[in-house]
Amino acid sequence: MIDFRYHLVSLIAVFLAVALGIVIGTTALNGGLLDNLQGQVGALQEDKRALEDTNQGLQAQVDATGGFAEEVGPALVAGTLTGRTVLLVVGNEDVSADAVDEVTALLGDAGASVTGTLRLTPAYSDPATSNSLQSYLTGPGALPAGVTLPEEDSDPATLVASLLAQVLMVPGSGTGTAPATTATTQVLSGLSTLGVLTQESASVAPADHVVFFTSGALTGDDAEERNDALVALVSALDRQGSGTVVSGDAGSAASGGLVGTVRASTEASTLVSTVDNANAPEGRISTVLALSSEREGTSGKYGTGEDAQPVPPVPAAASSAGN
Repeated sequence: MIDFRYHLVSLIAVFLAVALGIVIGTTALNGGLLDNLQGQVGALQEDKRALEDTNQGLQAQVDATGGFAEEVGPALVAGTLTGRTVLLVVGNEDVSADAVDEVTALLGDAGASVTGTLRLTPAYSDPATSNSLQSYLTGPGALPAGVTLPEEDSDPATLVASLLAQVLMVPGSGTGTAPATTATTQVLSGLSTLGVLTQESASVAPADHVVFFTSGALTGDDAEERNDALVALVSALDRQGSGTVVSGDAGSAASGGLVGTVRASTEASTLVSTVDNANAPEGRISTVLALSSEREGTSGKYGTGEDAQPVPPVPAAASSAGN
């Protein structure tokens, strides 16, 4: 007869057999999986090394291109802005000081004179500043003699843009007279008191052209309104003078960036030239050459962004000067 002990031993034997089978099967399976995973890791490491080599090669090409651009830049821009004056406006705190210095040097190589440097504070485009700007613009003694503003129903951003354009720009039409430096000083002093801009040079005088430096993109619910205020300013400066170039980086060409906002506006993009790679030597060269094109009444989009030309055309005078 089969007793309980027999059943117990049989069950134990079955469980031991199952456990042993699992252990043996898992060990064999793990060995195959481990070999497979090790093979994949090895392949990924090889891909990583290949990508690193490719990246190093591309970076070397970029460095070589940048070095070449730095070498030929002065010759490319030489004589393109002889006798012209340029005002520099720094649009936000993210703008690289090196980019400003390099463009300033190239402007000198082009024969231009820099009349001063202004920096806008975040308060300039802040919608919360509108009331104080409106009060200043309509207050007694705010407007220098000869300065007239648009209709009273214009928003404060449009009004202050018009005011700055009239005291900072030499009329490009050739029929107007340059604003008096006392008018320029009066307006800049008043707006500095409001905290919307600061003067970074010892003096600021009216100029033929403006280079407006920007970097990155604005975020937040008021980003569109802030960009609209800046577009109003660069457009007013362009209309009043002989041309404005907004010089920024790739971030500024994206959504929420000033370069991107100008390019998205049919009206603004026909007035103002834009550069989206001013953090590179070729972009700084484009900034100076774009001013020369603006002088001839031609605006463009330059850089590496969508629908942008790599560089502006080099004027014939500059081409012959380099020969």
